[in-house]
Amino acid sequence: MSHLIRVVLPDRPGALGAVASALGHAGADILSVDIVERSAGQAIDDLVVELPAGKLADSLVSAASSVEGVRVESIRPYAGVIDPFRELQLLEKLAVAPEEAPRVLADGFCRLFRAGWALVLQAPELDGDRATVVARSAAAPEIETLVAPWWPPTPPRPLSADEGWAPVDWGQLGTELAVAPLGPNAILVGRPGLRWLASEIIRMSHLASIAATVLEPAAS
Repeated sequence: MSHLIRVVLPDRPGALGAVASALGHAGADILSVDIVERSAGQAIDDLVVELPAGKLADSLVSAASSVEGVRVESIRPYAGVIDPFRELQLLEKLAVAPEEAPRVLADGFCRLFRAGWALVLQAPELDGDRATVVARSAAAPEIETLVAPWWPPTPPRPLSADEGWAPVDWGQLGTELAVAPLGPNAILVGRPGLRWLASEIIRMSHLASIAATVLEPAAS
């Protein structure tokens, strides 16, 4: 079974290698590593690791935490696809099939940010408070509209799933939300149990800004 582990570690040579060695000794295979954020003296990395049958996820936490200065921030099962899918590939896909671009974008955001789902939302009417869902990723909630008292989506930011506008099950599942402007619209992304870092929000905003220029011809 695969797991996504977010670790906070000292930003020093050999720290990530020590974590990898500790996980290997625990029987885990590392499938991918992403450096999510770097700040003064520390780094935050996401590792997707696979454990053999019979091994408990707690063993991953213990192994990583055994490295001096390392803290496991979160761990959750991961069923996503491991591939080199990156921003440029997503933008190329948007340009190739403009009529499918909003849905392709929603699916792409899920893959890039290891999220559970994404919704492309159209701005509420001037006299209304509901945003219309114009596209959704494969596993997104089956809703047609969403109350959006937080509109506009500028600045891009995390949102709380525990507030009254969000469906109750989002909060119960520990969904972490983030929103970014997509031209006049927005993209709302949800993932379970993995908080959004400032660097991820910036990355999401930049990508959405570029993607909006590709989507405009399809919307006209």
